[in-house]
Amino acid sequence: MPVKTPVKKTIKNSQKPVKKSVKRITQSDIEANFARMQKSQDEAWKAIRETQQAHKETEKAIKETQKNIGGLNNTLGSLVERIMTPDLPRKFKPLGFTFDRITTVKWSTDGNIYAEIDGLLENGTQAMAVEVKTTLEIEDINDHLKRMERIRKYADEHGDKREFLSAIAAMIVNPKPKKYALEKGLFVIIPSGENVKVIKPEAKPRIW
Repeated sequence: MPVKTPVKKTIKNSQKPVKKSVKRITQSDIEANFARMQKSQDEAWKAIRETQQAHKETEKAIKETQKNIGGLNNTLGSLVERIMTPDLPRKFKPLGFTFDRITTVKWSTDGNIYAEIDGLLENGTQAMAVEVKTTLEIEDINDHLKRMERIRKYADEHGDKREFLSAIAAMIVNPKPKKYALEKGLFVIIPSGENVKVIKPEAKPRIW
């Protein structure tokens, strides 16, 4: 029997292509989009202004804090000076020094402070300049040594021939700054019970 060749059926798509409608942009659409953009811009500027205001308030708070801390430091410094210095003339007597008074001194030139010392122990031939700190740091010692050079220079320029010695006092003294100060020829004054203790330099005290 002859073989029949299969007939391929063609399926015709009876559906017609759908035309997409393009939305027409009206004046109302443009105005609505502009209004949304304007609202977003207004909200952005509002956020920027609020951020700037918050930044100003933060800066003000920082300045107030710094001012308060400065006042606290001044109060604390004055308190430390009152604790550390009043009894010093008596404390230096066993070390061979006789001082009859202690004062706070500011040396000035043309109205400007040239040097300032927290406590100056004095007699007719010697003066012991005492710098007082809350916590003693090596940087404080170096600054004080420079201060002593200025004091000596000022004394020479004004006919003051006394010997100047120096001490540094602090409520908190760690071993390294203490050792450094003593090596530089300074007396170190530290709290001891309800009073203070004066530690003499290991070598001869430095004289300016």
